[in-house]
Amino acid sequence: MKSEINEILKRNELSVTASRTAILEMFQKSSGALAHADIEKQSSDKFDRVTIYRTLQTFVEKGIIHNIPTTDNSILYALCKDDCTQGHHHDNHAHFICDECDVTYCLEHVAIPEVSLPEGFNKIRSDIVLSGICKNCSQPLKKP
Repeated sequence: MKSEINEILKRNELSVTASRTAILEMFQKSSGALAHADIEKQSSDKFDRVTIYRTLQTFVEKGIIHNIPTTDNSILYALCKDDCTQGHHHDNHAHFICDECDVTYCLEHVAIPEVSLPEGFNKIRSDIVLSGICKNCSQPLKKP
């Protein structure tokens, strides 16, 4: 995993630092999206809030992670696909927020449809966020 993380950072012309490596590793291990607060908790005070914020912003700018809007106007982040680059995100998919466990999933197989806008309107980005119960929470508990 470390070599893959180093490759991602080098490919995006970023120095390999402890904070970047640790934060990118958190994203790779996560099954869903992460908030700034999630990263802060997982880093156990190794990195301050500003370092985490700057790292997240750098990763967004470089196309390593993307923003996911939420109903409470907080920001979640998730790993991008390999074809995202600096200033060009290609994560044209819906997101799903589970009402039970609060995990946010990228639904990469659910594409956001193209919308025809009136003349003079220019789309910058489209977001579709669905909410409900995820497959993990909707499955009945299995008894051993």
